[in-house]
Amino acid sequence: MKHSFNHRRTWAWPYLLFLVLFVVLPLIMIGIYAFTDSQGHFTIHNFVQFFTKSEAINTFIYSIAIALITTLICIVLGYPAAYIMAMKSFRTPQVMAILFILPMWINFLLRTIATVELFHMLNLPLGEGALLFGMVYDFLPFMIYPIYNTLQKMDKSLLEAARDLGAGRVQVFTKVILPLSIPGVYSGIIMVFMPTVSTFAISELLTHNKITLFGSLIQRSFGEGGITMWNYGAALSLIMLIIIGATSFFGQKEENADNMIK
Repeated sequence: MKHSFNHRRTWAWPYLLFLVLFVVLPLIMIGIYAFTDSQGHFTIHNFVQFFTKSEAINTFIYSIAIALITTLICIVLGYPAAYIMAMKSFRTPQVMAILFILPMWINFLLRTIATVELFHMLNLPLGEGALLFGMVYDFLPFMIYPIYNTLQKMDKSLLEAARDLGAGRVQVFTKVILPLSIPGVYSGIIMVFMPTVSTFAISELLTHNKITLFGSLIQRSFGEGGITMWNYGAALSLIMLIIIGATSFFGQKEENADNMIK
């Protein structure tokens, strides 16, 4: 009995059970609903409906665009912040890191509602600008910390070697720091882009339902469309899962190829 508890496989069973119940089974159910109609018969009509409805296609393209813009803004704002936090030469106090962590302690819905109230106080209109602001506000920490962790773990002797060889600050950054921080940037892109594509609460609150994202289509299919729309919602979910999974796979493959070259 004691020997069985010391075996690593024994401690893996709870995680395997969790994986089956909350990952594998939901994915199987999504696949079943996506390829069946309301009577349970096999069909691909749910996917045909998506590709033939201009509203769904336009919403999906718009969601991708919003996610790309949000990710780009997070990179522009997050990389300098992570760089300042990681480079000891700036002598940045740890208070800066805590300030970025604090908003993450609050539920993102409460943060979004607070953002709505902020726009009301400033008499600013709710719309696409407010949506981008809310997206960046909610997901910026997920861009900063992967980059920060990568920069912090970077071998500082490489910077010293570059300076000894006559490289200036710009050359040290472009030739050493930036290439070595790419894995952190990639992780930040994944952590920002994926939830931004699938979110719906932020867009509904910050635009008063004037702007519909792809996540909103899925939410309405399951929540407001009734049982007959569950199949269509499952098809939309499966399409999003495939696209996000393919993005992660090819991105990881490219990263591994770069590491092999190095």
